[in-house]
Amino acid sequence: MTPAQSKHAHVATIAAGEPWRASDDAPPAVEMRGITKRFPGVIANNQVDFTVKRGEIHALLGENGAGKSTLMNVLAGLYKPSEGTIWIHGERVDFNSPRDAIAAGVGMVHQHFMLVPVQTVAENIFLGVRETPFVLDYKQMAADVRRIGTQYGMPVDPNAKIWQLSVGEQQRVEIIKILYHGAQVLILDEPTAVLTPQETLGLFATLRTMVAQGKTVIFISHKLDEVLSIADRITVLRAGGVAETVFARDVNKVQLASLMVGREVLFRLEKPERAPGEVRLALSAVEALDNKNLPALRKLTLKVHSCEIVGIAGVAGNGQRELAEVICGLRAISGGVIEVCGKTVTNAAPIVMINAGVAYVPEDRSTTGSAPNLSLAENTAIKSYRDEPVGKGMFVKRNTMRTIAGGLIDRFNISAPSTATPVRKLSGGNLQKVILAREISKRPRVLVAAYPTRGLDIGATEAVRKILLDERNDGAAILLISEDLDEIFAIADRIAVLYEGRVMGEFASADADRETIGLMMAGHAADTAHTSPARNPEAAS
Repeated sequence: MTPAQSKHAHVATIAAGEPWRASDDAPPAVEMRGITKRFPGVIANNQVDFTVKRGEIHALLGENGAGKSTLMNVLAGLYKPSEGTIWIHGERVDFNSPRDAIAAGVGMVHQHFMLVPVQTVAENIFLGVRETPFVLDYKQMAADVRRIGTQYGMPVDPNAKIWQLSVGEQQRVEIIKILYHGAQVLILDEPTAVLTPQETLGLFATLRTMVAQGKTVIFISHKLDEVLSIADRITVLRAGGVAETVFARDVNKVQLASLMVGREVLFRLEKPERAPGEVRLALSAVEALDNKNLPALRKLTLKVHSCEIVGIAGVAGNGQRELAEVICGLRAISGGVIEVCGKTVTNAAPIVMINAGVAYVPEDRSTTGSAPNLSLAENTAIKSYRDEPVGKGMFVKRNTMRTIAGGLIDRFNISAPSTATPVRKLSGGNLQKVILAREISKRPRVLVAAYPTRGLDIGATEAVRKILLDERNDGAAILLISEDLDEIFAIADRIAVLYEGRVMGEFASADADRETIGLMMAGHAADTAHTSPARNPEAAS
């Protein structure tokens, strides 16, 4: 047992099946008073009061830039507040590092896991434990991992290498790791972003077990339905301050979204029926390798028609990136055929794909999708600087480029000081609008959009989805790659499930069943009677 565990051992000694209950006079698990955090030129948090009761699941909501991550980084010891105080279980604390926070019982599971892939589960969990003996007792380490996993319903093989685990299992390792270090307050940052629906249900069961045993959970998410289903109370941040704290039972999704953005948000976008047109994109038995020269796409067959959005559902790492890259000419295929508008473009260069009318919104908007240090105007012209009216011979007409960029700012409602602003200074939502503006302004025949709303707040998500629907209504063929089933169901006309580089089956969105799709995302074959053969019968073969 670590010193941190020993310090909080009184919390863990609860009889099995006996739910923990806070006494009326118990101090809050977390109390942050008057927290202000300043960065050069920016006040990220402004006099925030945030209280979390012991034994509750408390959700934290807010738009991008509202101050959620900054506030939690202060609580986790990554930042020191410019003003304000922090109290943990009634004791005032002053954190200079995450080690100080974990010693006080506060641990954070970040959205991007911090694990060493080539080491075992047990080795990852014991990293950073100062009291670890010179000679490791691997049997005891494995036993400790199994004990915690069993206690909280998170079974995982302590001897497995991290790279051998699914994303959901890796998340369990992260949670077990901070529990082993004695965490009583767990901060989970977008914990369901990369989970299947079944894994999400498993995580929620684990969280309920934790709070029943006296733990406290702070749950950061953009998924309002999940927040309402799991949280006891919800705090909404807006513009760096607290908009309101409410009981989950007293509000609905529409009210939460309005609190977040300060206006009414439409959750059901208009999606008029459109008959699919000609085949714009066709992949036949496509095979490709990943960056480790391992198979990423396996005999993948897929078609996308004009006036159609095809949603690719799947857990990250099952060939989505490679699928997008082979379509856009960024990755060579080792087998199969790719056609755009009836013309073979197999292994064509990116410039050929651009000229063929293929647009690409990549998952990494900050590096692949944009040049961070270039201006907004320069980023919008990255694909058009060779041609009139922006390009003329060896020269670029900068005044024309800026004028066009100004028009795109107005058309796509991009919030930026000027067309000269470096895009690295834009919020995630506005940067995504810049990328969409650039790609859509070329009037593409095919648009590949990879995780276009990942990490965006509810307002920016609404805007991006509307842009995609508008393009579909104007005749574009859109391939939407997303882990968010709500998004796919909201705007896709057809859903294809991808697992280990294979299309497991296809469904018309109106006929799709979430449970079946979730199982297929985890690799289970679907009953062929449920698949929809109307548009692409060969895909399921």
